[in-house]
Amino acid sequence: MKNISAAFLISALALNQSCTTTMKTTPISTEIPQPDAALANNPLLMKSNLQYEAPEFDKIKDEHFKPAFDFGLKQHDAEILQIANNSAKPTFENTLVALEKSGQNLKRATIIFGNLTSANTNPILQALDEEYAPIFAAHQDKMMLNENLYNRIKAIPESGLDAESKKLLQFYKQNFEIAGANLSAADKEKLKQINQELASLSTQYSNKLLAARKQGGVFFTDAKELDGLSADEIAAAANDAKNAGKAGQYLLALQNTTQQPLLQNLKNRATREKLFNASWTRAEKDDQNDTRETIEKLAALRLRKAQTLGKKSYADWKLQDQMAKNPEAAVKLMNQLATPAVETAKREEKDIQALIDRQKGGFTVQPWDWNFYAEQVRKEKFDLDENEIKPYFEITTVLEKGVFFAAEKFYGLKFKKRTDLPVYHPDVVTYEVFDQDGKSLAIYYLDFYTRDSKNGGAWMSNFVEQSYLLGTKPVIVNCYNYQKPAAGKPSLISFDDVTTIFHEFGHSIHGMFASQKYPSLSGTSVPRDFVEFPSQINEHWALDPVVLKNYALHYKTQKPIPQALVDKIKKASTFNQGYATTELVSAAALDMDWHSVTSDSQLLPVLDFEKQSLAKHGFTLATVPPRYHTPYFAHIWGGGYSAGYYAYLWSETLDSDAWEWIMNNGGLTRANGDRFRKYILSVGNSVDLNQAFRDFTGHDPDIKPLLRNRGFIK
Repeated sequence: MKNISAAFLISALALNQSCTTTMKTTPISTEIPQPDAALANNPLLMKSNLQYEAPEFDKIKDEHFKPAFDFGLKQHDAEILQIANNSAKPTFENTLVALEKSGQNLKRATIIFGNLTSANTNPILQALDEEYAPIFAAHQDKMMLNENLYNRIKAIPESGLDAESKKLLQFYKQNFEIAGANLSAADKEKLKQINQELASLSTQYSNKLLAARKQGGVFFTDAKELDGLSADEIAAAANDAKNAGKAGQYLLALQNTTQQPLLQNLKNRATREKLFNASWTRAEKDDQNDTRETIEKLAALRLRKAQTLGKKSYADWKLQDQMAKNPEAAVKLMNQLATPAVETAKREEKDIQALIDRQKGGFTVQPWDWNFYAEQVRKEKFDLDENEIKPYFEITTVLEKGVFFAAEKFYGLKFKKRTDLPVYHPDVVTYEVFDQDGKSLAIYYLDFYTRDSKNGGAWMSNFVEQSYLLGTKPVIVNCYNYQKPAAGKPSLISFDDVTTIFHEFGHSIHGMFASQKYPSLSGTSVPRDFVEFPSQINEHWALDPVVLKNYALHYKTQKPIPQALVDKIKKASTFNQGYATTELVSAAALDMDWHSVTSDSQLLPVLDFEKQSLAKHGFTLATVPPRYHTPYFAHIWGGGYSAGYYAYLWSETLDSDAWEWIMNNGGLTRANGDRFRKYILSVGNSVDLNQAFRDFTGHDPDIKPLLRNRGFIK
């Protein structure tokens, strides 16, 4: 996923602040403060000397953030006052360009902070996060609710502007109006308070969930309970338990999703049930890490915010600037997928139960059984065993000979490993990216392994965004949560994990190919229901025959994966899609329901609300729980995807259709890569994205390729 929470913080501070006044023509009198001697050596308050201003992690300390925040806020306020109170006639240059250039010190500090609190946090950073979340929200409101500044923006004519500048003007106008610039003074004050409370609650939620995930891991005392795991996986579990202070035991840590990857291999049913239940209940234990009360407050406050802004629901307010435009369009798409997904999942359940019965299991399939027996059904139907293919997917080989290889073939890129750049954790590796003409394009960080200081899931975000106005090039990071192997052992991953690496790199390539003047429109700064399009289409390269043969190499022999095994993978590509789609669509519908309430009376206790929502949409298969249970649905309560989880489905509609176009026009060719770069990856948010899609494919999006990809239609 794209790290929207970090992106939101960045955009809020780089673009969306000022002070509340009425429009006057007063002289500029505010001086812009500069760092004094006490701040002179703070690395967050100066441009990095490293290539492309990559963060100087060897110099940045926890104690640098608070003074950088305080000074950055003060400096940015002064910069905004100069813009808002300028007595000169409003122009594009003295208003919007000035806004785009403002707040650079604050932006630098917050973008690094946002990434560290996601990938390598600690109690000091968590405390700062909770302290400053409402302060940053208030700072954002100073601009968005500033009548003086809003009037200056409205007074700028579109005539004479180039296309990107015109889009920036429209972008600012829309964002001010969505944020409440037209509200009365009383409602603005009410909204400010709501926004600060929401910021605090969202940060509290994220911190609670991180602790709940850490404490939710399951310890086992006997290796026999882990029967089915490889020797390396058991060794890693023993090492994790030792690091947790329980030497001699085995720790299975939790990932952010409902289903845990190891469930498909664990033979002991009691172990599977224990791991699944630990996952499902991690944040609902009536302890200090229980997220339910925080969620209920967030849902109620979001409704109040929407109604203060004149909308009937939060979803109505949130989707105004998305491709879907309104909740009805998103729900329509979900409904088109829900029925075939559930019907297919029911047939898959029958196959699993039949297998259990043939084995005389003597029980009815439960959620913790699904992946274990689905893997056996897949082996039975397609003669495909996950453990048979894992040795061909060593993580660095997948990256360098798979992901990078596909990018070289399609886009002409080259990658060079860098060991001279400081990193924020020893696990992080760094590459320099070179464009097709040999010129350096970007710096790229990867952080593969899970740890207690890291949020769950996988994501991409920027340390530095591309902008011709600011003279900056992309510095990008991808984070994952794979289990770190024991020392000296290979890091072998599943094919699902392989596609995740391709997916997240799709976000990165979107950021690397950014070619915008203005940072607010650059790269991945696009609607949520478009941002997943480049990442999801990149997943398809994982199974491209040329790409697959290059990276699917046995970690011991280095021999390529046999064609017979490749054929099995392809034949099984639509296997279990009823389950996979149902868990995804049910989570998206659950998110939309939480944010479509129109009165407080519709807000039930968390577990009751979820049960009602799933039943309403026909998601009544107990064996197929949503991909994210409400208490740990981090995307929507702490990650910026509120009323937006449907975006994966919307983007997948775009990606399936565009992929079909690519395959019908030659596949892995440089001409197709250049075309996709030109019309999709390099335009950022500087054009009409619906038109960009039409420019690439020649037609409007069609859902049928998506239904075909998932095996629901021929």
